Amino acid sequence: MPALNAITPDKLARLLAAPDAPRILDLRGESETAIPASRFAASGLPAGWATHPDRSIVVVDHDGGAQAVATAAILRSDGRAAEILVGGFSGWTAAGLPTMSLEHLPARHDDGRTWWVTRARPKVDRIACPWLIRRFVDPDARFLFVPPGEVLAVARQRDAEPFDIADDGVFWSHRGDLCTFDVMVDAFGLATHEPLVRLAAIVRGADTDRLDVAPEAAGLLAISLGLSRLHGDDHAQLDAGMAIYDALYRWCRDAQGETHNWTSHQPPRAKVSA
Repeated sequence: MPALNAITPDKLARLLAAPDAPRILDLRGESETAIPASRFAASGLPAGWATHPDRSIVVVDHDGGAQAVATAAILRSDGRAAEILVGGFSGWTAAGLPTMSLEHLPARHDDGRTWWVTRARPKVDRIACPWLIRRFVDPDARFLFVPPGEVLAVARQRDAEPFDIADDGVFWSHRGDLCTFDVMVDAFGLATHEPLVRLAAIVRGADTDRLDVAPEAAGLLAISLGLSRLHGDDHAQLDAGMAIYDALYRWCRDAQGETHNWTSHQPPRAKVSA
């Protein structure tokens, strides 16, 4: 049983990628890897976190020691729900839980967020990639949707990271048979997380018209095209799409073995004696 105001790595791992997942504050200083969706901050809250007082905070240091304990206590004294990660980052990695590579993380803007830009009227990849970024990389990421011919100009003008655009100079794009979602999963070091690997196959099939890659790809394509016709505003479509990918991820993680028909959840019928 964890100590008071502490959370175990396994429990935190179950909360990852949930819409209401706790914020993860990493005190270790800049590193090559981190728990997915972490933010580094040696003191105080990162920019923007004060605007989400309802979100709990998990404080991470190297080993769950005094530095994390003190920071979590200060946060609680300010009225924030805060607890430490048992064993810190060392405990997380010892449990074999997924980590995120920071090698390709774009620089943050003054608002503390990473900025990304892509083509307007998204369908599959341009909803899947923002979902991945907000759930596993930067929960506060800002996305700009612009006409296709303006993506690179806006990227330069606003120092935003371009993605899912066919240009040899763009890192986040299709490569061979892989779609941009595949590239992001790999580049952020998340390809060891099996649920994301399963989800990537579904996204790839839907995004590249190879519906044989995964049985669920045809359904995702149909839903994605329907969303694009329901919403004239790209950000409203992104918000709606986030729920779709949240559900797909949880199915990939927890529910692949479950079946359903109209009698599968009814109680067994009592035997009638002769």
